[in-house]
Amino acid sequence: MIALIKKYLQDGEGVSLDYKQSVSSAAKIAKTMVSFANTKGGVLLMGVRDNKSICGVRSEDEKYMLDMAARFYCRPEIDIDIREHTVEGKTVLEVLVPDGSDKPYYAKDELGDWWVYVRVYDKSLLASKTTVDFLRRKQQQTPVSIEFGHIEKGILGYLSANERITLMQICKMFNISRRRASRIVVNLMSLDVLRSHTTEKTEYYTGV
Repeated sequence: MIALIKKYLQDGEGVSLDYKQSVSSAAKIAKTMVSFANTKGGVLLMGVRDNKSICGVRSEDEKYMLDMAARFYCRPEIDIDIREHTVEGKTVLEVLVPDGSDKPYYAKDELGDWWVYVRVYDKSLLASKTTVDFLRRKQQQTPVSIEFGHIEKGILGYLSANERITLMQICKMFNISRRRASRIVVNLMSLDVLRSHTTEKTEYYTGV
């Protein structure tokens, strides 16, 4: 087994690595591509089962599906790099997905709707509106200047004594709308004083 593939198998799936037996759906593979592009890039290893055994793929069929997913099921398009390897006599594709330069990236689902995903551990999760707004703000690369009022100070003060806070808690604590709370959170994240954490059930924030 070539050293590179062996290392991927030793590392296991995570934020920047995902195993796929094959491309059963362009929409599903686009979801993973987008989650990588919105986070910090990653590698799709095609022709590998979840238990790390090599099953191989039909090279040209998979390349066609991967290219279609990147071009027509990702918005903006994602410029992937597909490298072919022969492992145990079978074809394995190493698909390099870059850290996106035009975030946020959207993936089209089976119904034709577009969604933003981010990579959390070894899963591709739907991004919250707050996360999408933050990705947009970060992409603009404009200097962030905000006035620290009692709400901003209150959030950071709360986090100095508590591990985490949610958007709903912020709304209740300061009696403000979800929209305003989200805007304040995005500002604090842009200043690198607040960090977002996404799970399958909720999103919460911690101090940096």
